[in-house]
Amino acid sequence: MRLSDVLTEDNIIAELKAREKGAVLDEMVTGLAARMSGLDAAKTLEAVLDRERLGTTGIGHGVAVPHGKCKGIAGVKVFFGRSRNGVDFNSLDREPVYLVFLIIAPEGAPAAHLKALAGISHLLKSHDLRQSLLKAESVGEIYRIIAEADRRA
Repeated sequence: MRLSDVLTEDNIIAELKAREKGAVLDEMVTGLAARMSGLDAAKTLEAVLDRERLGTTGIGHGVAVPHGKCKGIAGVKVFFGRSRNGVDFNSLDREPVYLVFLIIAPEGAPAAHLKALAGISHLLKSHDLRQSLLKAESVGEIYRIIAEADRRA
């Protein structure tokens, strides 16, 4: 699964307003629900927060990949948000998170969910890619950086 298949330019926030983890997740879920008919924001946020309570999704190097499974959606959806100030996500390396990839998957699709998670994790191992995303000037530029990296992978 390619990241560009599940992430659209419309699902990118170039500058997250929230400054703490719960508020960032709320901002992202609310944004995604506004773009997806049939997605219940409250239930989706609850699913993401439930997953977060099992262990941090802050994977290190300034990246977090929160995720949850929800009823009523067709296929995996990814939403991206960037915080230039950083957010305390209780990350594995204890560093702030600047790049957040939110994955929402149907309840009955664990393989697709895991493929998206693995693909994002693989792409974001690149220091250069992470730096490019932090420096990008627009939503369009962020999307192009991700799509190019995805094609090369």
